[in-house]
Amino acid sequence: MPTFPSSAEPDIHRVFAAPRSSWPLHGAAASRAIERLAAAALPPHTLMQRAGWAAARLAQALAPHAGQVQVLAATGNNGGDGLEAAFHLHHLGRAVCVALIGDPARLPADAAASLLRAQQIGVTVTSGLPARPARTSDLAIDALLGLGIRQGPHGEVAEAVAWLNRGDAPVLSLDLPSGLDADTGWLDDTVAATRCVRADHTLSLLTLKPSLFTAHGRDQVGEAWFCDLGVEPAQAADALLCGESAGMGPQPRRHAQHKGSFGSVHVVGGTRGMRGAAVLAARAALWAGAGRVYLRLLEADAPADSVALDPLTPELMFRTRLDDTAWEPGHVVACGCGGGDAVRPALPEVLGRARALVLDADALNAIAQDAQLRSLLAARAPRGWGTVLTPHPLEAARLLECGVDEVQADRLGAAKKLAAACGAVVVLKGSGSVITAPGDAPPAINPTGNALLGTAGTGDVLAGWIAA
Repeated sequence: MPTFPSSAEPDIHRVFAAPRSSWPLHGAAASRAIERLAAAALPPHTLMQRAGWAAARLAQALAPHAGQVQVLAATGNNGGDGLEAAFHLHHLGRAVCVALIGDPARLPADAAASLLRAQQIGVTVTSGLPARPARTSDLAIDALLGLGIRQGPHGEVAEAVAWLNRGDAPVLSLDLPSGLDADTGWLDDTVAATRCVRADHTLSLLTLKPSLFTAHGRDQVGEAWFCDLGVEPAQAADALLCGESAGMGPQPRRHAQHKGSFGSVHVVGGTRGMRGAAVLAARAALWAGAGRVYLRLLEADAPADSVALDPLTPELMFRTRLDDTAWEPGHVVACGCGGGDAVRPALPEVLGRARALVLDADALNAIAQDAQLRSLLAARAPRGWGTVLTPHPLEAARLLECGVDEVQADRLGAAKKLAAACGAVVVLKGSGSVITAPGDAPPAINPTGNALLGTAGTGDVLAGWIAA
């Protein structure tokens, strides 16, 4: 039997099944610093042995009846983790084969020791790619790049990535799907199929990485798992992953409370042809618990009585202008949903008087084009007034005066930059929405939701919900 790395085995967590309010996320630089400190405090080879044993345990749990476990290992520490996993799987009686991609002479010392251990107990280690793709009845382990990526896969490693993506076997990636940057999760769609492994499961080791939960990362990782290898990180988190218990659900209400106890939302938007956006925001504010919701439609030529009732939520109160109460404490304005160009004249008053404000859609586009409106937005924070911006990537790019690919290539950085520039909380929508505020606190990633939200109106619902 193998000598296990420690008597107390670190737990393996299925990230979204564990009851946590948040998970700390560490990017590449922080993860490497944590690894260096841990390695200096432990006997040589310990971290790699722990990683390999964790990978073997998860492989056993995920594919107990796989005919063969095929490990693809490159010549870095990630490959060493795969070799250690093969060592343990062989001891557990599994049929396991390692395809070593690259020159074995380039293996770091720990990985070279793992190769020797695996060979000495009879693990089959071959050079180059297997002759046939992995079958449905097999399990493939991706131990190619992990955190070690400096640029996109190329040469033999790129061929190995393509081999994994062509096969029918489920894929377990170690630390990261090979080809995925640890910090951003951004991939060029034109090369994603051949430059990044699309895993069915990813076991993040030592630290959880931000890229697993935002941008293209969510499509590449499959089910996310985590093992801290028994190490408590000393580095501050680069970001936080919101857990399922961190949601902003309704607060318990006392019997003696009334509608005036729960604040009011004033929705401003809905020009001709886009009235539905404002109605969706207003309905969402009601359903999320606001005591009263007023809806100021921007259809200048529409008679007041033609927009006086929403049959689905008749409790909505339509207005032809904002009530003065909108500027009082306990009142929130949500502005921009379906506003078109008509929202621009309303913005100076809204920016200059609303104590609590959610800006979405066309309000953001108008501010991006108008220096005076930008100044009014920046002046809000010094007055102690709260502002939330809810841009999608293109709206964020307009506000940052850059290309949308620049935003998507560093979603965390773009959100932080926008929050600092505008003095506002920013909710950067998209796959793994990023929530951040001005200052040094790490941004948060919301991992919930899916591609079905990619349809007209869902952003309006979000704006109304946040306002409530």
